[in-house]
Amino acid sequence: MASDPRHADATGQPSQATAATRAPDIDPAEAALYVDGLEKTFGSGADAVTAVDNVSFAVEPGEVVGLLGPNGAGKTTTIKSILGLILPDAGDVRIQGTDVYAHPRRAYEHVDAMLEGARNDYWRLTVRENLRYFAAVRGHDPDELADRHEQLLDALDIADRADTAVRDLSRGMKQKVSLASVLAGEVSVVFLDEPTLGLDVESSLTLRRELVRLADERDLTVVISSHDMEVVEDVCDRVIIMNDGRVVVDETVTDLLAGFETRGYRFTVRGADESTLSALHERFGLSSVERVDGRVRFEVAGNTATFYRLTDAMAAHDLEVAGVETVQPDLAEAFVEVTGDGSEPDTYRARDRQSEGGPR
Repeated sequence: MASDPRHADATGQPSQATAATRAPDIDPAEAALYVDGLEKTFGSGADAVTAVDNVSFAVEPGEVVGLLGPNGAGKTTTIKSILGLILPDAGDVRIQGTDVYAHPRRAYEHVDAMLEGARNDYWRLTVRENLRYFAAVRGHDPDELADRHEQLLDALDIADRADTAVRDLSRGMKQKVSLASVLAGEVSVVFLDEPTLGLDVESSLTLRRELVRLADERDLTVVISSHDMEVVEDVCDRVIIMNDGRVVVDETVTDLLAGFETRGYRFTVRGADESTLSALHERFGLSSVERVDGRVRFEVAGNTATFYRLTDAMAAHDLEVAGVETVQPDLAEAFVEVTGDGSEPDTYRARDRQSEGGPR
């Protein structure tokens, strides 16, 4: 319909869907969030920059999804287009079955968001006043939600600061208040942009547990955009990875990681002297060698063939294998491999994925 700017090109004529367009494989009425053929270009002519290029995906009720991508991948523009903060050039977005562009008020009754760089709370109000205010803005009676608010304050470990003005809190505490304010009403879909930014380790773990609990108990749908891969891996059922404005991965975390081969092995052996270790190192490039309670632990990078060559070599040296673990890629490593983005290695927090047993 040419009267809708989302469906018109620069000449005002309806844009045509490309052959690559593929609608999400779900009934739009059944999805908590439905995005189909979203496009956004900034500028025109030689200076035009395509930020979002035919993006389609859907999120089911109660699902926790990570929307990831390197800087400039288009994820922020995608989120802002979904939230109505940016008008896309083309595409359809539905929340709980309602077209957000045709019926924005009705659609956004179901949604709240915590965006990085935005002041998500009123700093002159106390913590509890913020929760009551945002519940009231959404049309709820704050008194009826008082018990839920107290539960949120307890769960996020900010109950003792409930009557403190937000402006007097630390950055990490303000982040917790922002999350509590987003969850203070009866929304069913929330967008969280860098939700653990500024939180210490303990607070981050608390937030992860609370998100999982809310998703399970309230059937809450959560879309998380974060550079903290540990948070995404711990909390999300599925990841959508964008690169150069397009969706390049849309899989469960388990399936994504299963698609990568074992990166190496961690052995614990008995009876290894320095000459034996030197000989093995020359052939297999041992790393992280350490002695623990009379045993030697080391790592070797390689595949299944490497595993069997190494075990044969250790048997020839009369070494006793006390334990072996596979060293699997984590989400951070998978992300870098998928996007080719290694420009900010310190941003992504990697950790070994370990499992007992032999090669996989």
